[in-house]
Amino acid sequence: MNLQDIRAIARDLKLKPSGTSKAELVRQIQRREGNFDCYATASLGVCDQSACLWRKDCFTAARQ
Repeated sequence: MNLQDIRAIARDLKLKPSGTSKAELVRQIQRREGNFDCYATASLGVCDQSACLWRKDCFTAARQ
């Protein structure tokens, strides 16, 4: 998901997206939605959150 889309989701959730990295913004969204704020932490490629909206991007971000 691109940063513009993530910022739109953040604004819908009444978060302030400016000046925040993509990873931190996704974590803020995860917390606001009541989920684990674990984006980009699956460095070993293991995650039990199979229904997560961020799953595909998460694994890529975790390897960087």
